[in-house]
Amino acid sequence: MTSIQERLYPTLPCFGCGHANAKGLRLRSYPAGDGLVAAAFTPWPEHDNGLGYLNGGIICTVLDCHSAAAVMLEAEARGWEPLGDAALSYVTAGLDVRYLRPTPLNDQVELRATVRDASEAQMTVDVSLVWDGKTRAEATALWKRWRPRASTG
Repeated sequence: MTSIQERLYPTLPCFGCGHANAKGLRLRSYPAGDGLVAAAFTPWPEHDNGLGYLNGGIICTVLDCHSAAAVMLEAEARGWEPLGDAALSYVTAGLDVRYLRPTPLNDQVELRATVRDASEAQMTVDVSLVWDGKTRAEATALWKRWRPRASTG
């Protein structure tokens, strides 16, 4: 099955979700029913926080990029295509991350995202990172409609 990222934005070079970035994480997210978008992510040894757990910046990145998959899937379903020459329909406007417990470095984790509110102007997504049945980190992601502006220079 082709992931949301590979289907909707295969040439994006984003570090977290872009499949055009050979050195990136290349997240693969999938519709999981009832509005849920799910993914599995296996950290690399380089993602160590120095104490043997998953680095908070990497956690933030995967939460942001996984929420992107939920937003882009919602935008596609509603016919909100990218405007002008924009690569995506929406961009991250805010990410409120809460770290709840340490996340193991060597085990696969699950990512879950659900669009809570959607309008053409903005979307709000609830996204979480789960391991061993427990939420390790969660975030509320705010996404705004990307309206490219003409270059002034």
